[in-house]
Amino acid sequence: MAVFEELLALEHTGWRALCDGTGAGHYASTMSPDGRMVLANGMSLDRGATVEALREAPPWAGYEIVGPALIPLGDDAAALVYTGRAWRDGEPAFNALMSSVYTRARGTWRLSLYQQTPAAETAL
Repeated sequence: MAVFEELLALEHTGWRALCDGTGAGHYASTMSPDGRMVLANGMSLDRGATVEALREAPPWAGYEIVGPALIPLGDDAAALVYTGRAWRDGEPAFNALMSSVYTRARGTWRLSLYQQTPAAETAL
C-alpha cells in the first residue's frame, strides 16, 4: 500500500474512533510518545493530555475529509493535509484545515503532530 493510502486510512480510523467514543484508546496507541495536538481553540496538548481530554469528549456524529494531500518529509515521515468537517447532533459543524504529521518507527506509523486551523464552511 502506498504511503498516501496508509496515512489516509489511519486518519479515517482516528475519525471513526472519535465518532464511536474510542478516541482515547486509539490516540494512546497511535500518537508518538512525544506527540502533540495543536487545536483550533488555542490548546496545545501532549500525548497524555490528549488521551485524557478524549476520555471526556463527547463523540462526533460524523465527519468528512475533503481534498487530502500528502507532503513527503523523508523516507519515514510525511504530512497529510486536508479540510475536515465534523459534527455533533444539535450543534453547528466544526470546519478546519487539518495537518497530521506521521513518523514511522520500526515499520509502524505514529502521529507526531496534529494541527487544526479554523476554516469557514465555504472552504469545504
